[in-house]
Amino acid sequence: MDRDLLRRISADPAVCFGKPCIRGTRIWVSLLLDLMAGGMTEAEILEDYPGLTKDDLRAALAYSAAVAHERFIPVPVERV
Repeated sequence: MDRDLLRRISADPAVCFGKPCIRGTRIWVSLLLDLMAGGMTEAEILEDYPGLTKDDLRAALAYSAAVAHERFIPVPVERV
């Protein structure tokens, strides 16, 4: 994992209730992940949030990957 990407993420209790954000913004990592999961393209997100860069989106993904490595999130098991 690219640790430099994670430097683009900040969590400050005085900003957005301490939720992880893209550094220097109030844009939550979770919002960007929701947008990507909902099918928005990188270009669409960058158009809607012109202050962001491609590396900011990559940082959001890197952060979520790091979180996923640290804890188990139960998901439903589909039986075939």
